[in-house]
This record gives sequence, C-alpha cells and structure tokens, in this order.
Amino acid sequence: MTPLAAILVRDMRLSVRVGGGALMGVLFFVTVVTLMPFALGPDLVLLKRIGPAILWLAALLASLLALDRLFAADHDDGSLDLILMGRMPLELVVAAKALAHWLTTGLPLIVAAPLIGLLLDLDAPAEGALVLTLIAGTPALTFIGLVGAAIAVTLRRGGLLLAVIVLPLTVPVLIFGVAAANAAVGGTVPFGTPFTVLCALSLASSAVGPFAAAAALRQEME
Repeated sequence: MTPLAAILVRDMRLSVRVGGGALMGVLFFVTVVTLMPFALGPDLVLLKRIGPAILWLAALLASLLALDRLFAADHDDGSLDLILMGRMPLELVVAAKALAHWLTTGLPLIVAAPLIGLLLDLDAPAEGALVLTLIAGTPALTFIGLVGAAIAVTLRRGGLLLAVIVLPLTVPVLIFGVAAANAAVGGTVPFGTPFTVLCALSLASSAVGPFAAAAALRQEME
C-alpha cells in the first residue's frame, strides 16, 4: 500500500471509530431536516419551496462536525510531526486526509439526501438535481474546512475558531448550491448557470485548499 493510500484508509477508520464519524453527520442531518416541518407547520408548498435550502444548510452544518478532528488527533499523538518531517509532499497528505473526510462525512449525506427529501415533498427530478448539487458542492465544503482545521489545529478550543473561519467562506457554496437546487425545482434561473459556478468553486477549493492548509500547518508547527 502506498503512503497516501495508507493515510486515506487510516483516516477513514479513525473517522468511523472516533466519535461516530459518518453516523454522527447523517444523524445530525436527519435531525435538522426532520425538525423543520414541525417548526414550519404542515404547509407542503412552503416545504417544497424552501426544501433545498434546508437540506443544503443541514449538509453544511453536518460537514462541520468532524472538521475539528481532521488534524487534532494527529497533533495529539505526535504523528503530525512525523508527517511534516516525512518525504511525502505535505500538500498530497492533507489532500488525502480531506478525501477521507469527504468519503466519511460528505458521501453519506449525499446517499441520505433522496430519502430525506421525501420529508420535504420533493419530487424525483428535484431530488436528483439536489443530489447532483451536493456531489458538486460538498467537496468545496471539505477543502474550505481543511484550511480552517489546519489554522486551528494547535488551539485548545479550536472548534469555535474553526466555525468562525469556515462559515463565512462557505457562503458562496451555499448560495450557488441552493440556487441550482431551486432552479431544478422550478425557479426562473436555468439550472446550468449556478451548477457550473458550484463545480468551479469545488475545483478551485480542491486546487488551492491543500496548499493553503499545508502552509498553515508548517506555520503553526514551527
């Protein structure tokens, strides 16, 4: 097994074992979406109109749950120092860790989204478009959160700072993700326009995020 594959498998196992990982994110996702109909009342038209926004906001908050542990466990047991001193490029290592986070946090949310969409009275085409927006947009949430996790890794209460750093940066992803999903439900804007911007945000964050996170880790560990 190559070093990057070993890191990927190790982080996925740790994410599942420590704190529930994927299960915690999905349970939080389901809880938030389930509580919304009780708060808004039995108005199916309203639920269908704001359903994509509810699902995207729940996915954003669920993705933040495990971000503080992205580098914290490695920092606590000293393996982060070994990673920094290793021969593998740090940018590739943090990219592998981000991929492991998305596979254990973002991917389960995508799988659960069609079932949860039924609670918001979304039809099959709307659910399909919503899944596409989550596939295109959740990697951006992960790679943006990667930078925040690297900045807050040495702080004792880094979780609060992590949320302050990451949430404002994820606003464009949230805006275009909801816009694309609303366009598929029946909005006036074509689906392709916000969906293309959403894909561009994910590509840009996946290209810039590992380099920014690696630079932050080197600066924090000096």
